[in-house]
Amino acid sequence: MALSKPKDLILQLTSAYFERLYTSPLKTKAITSCVIAALGNFISQKISGAKRFNEDSFLAFALFGLFFGGPLPHYFYTYINPFVRNPLILLLIERCLYTPCYQALALYMLSMFEGSSHDDALKQMKKLYLPVLTANLKYLTLLQFINLKYVPPILRVLVVNLIGFCWAIYLAQQRSKQTKATK
Repeated sequence: MALSKPKDLILQLTSAYFERLYTSPLKTKAITSCVIAALGNFISQKISGAKRFNEDSFLAFALFGLFFGGPLPHYFYTYINPFVRNPLILLLIERCLYTPCYQALALYMLSMFEGSSHDDALKQMKKLYLPVLTANLKYLTLLQFINLKYVPPILRVLVVNLIGFCWAIYLAQQRSKQTKATK
């Protein structure tokens, strides 16, 4: 019986998550994205061996996840799914229109949430935008296609969250490298 306890806890947490995702999807996605982005930033700082924990960066990722990382994809897919059923066309729209705009917003808002001025946020976004967008299109397109084509709709948000966790680590690493290079 003792070995079944962790399984029961995981099952209860998963059930609660799916229930909240069904009853209040926007709130659930916003909170989940906040936690995932903050955790990704935390892991990135640990991996990079930062001598001092950067609270501003951590908070910026959490706020971005809460206000943008959960709600924007929710509304994008809510409004586009009734019109586009073909996964390949949906992928093309998502990769060619949504992703470039979302990456620009992410880079700009993360910098703003860290307390940068508008001009500094634009400078940082311009330096990182093309490499980050290229990496996103290069590494995440296949994963996104698999998610849209083969993953059941109820599990897509969970899969995107797992991908998003890895992406948050990557993005935090890139921003950290760029910040160190300008100092």
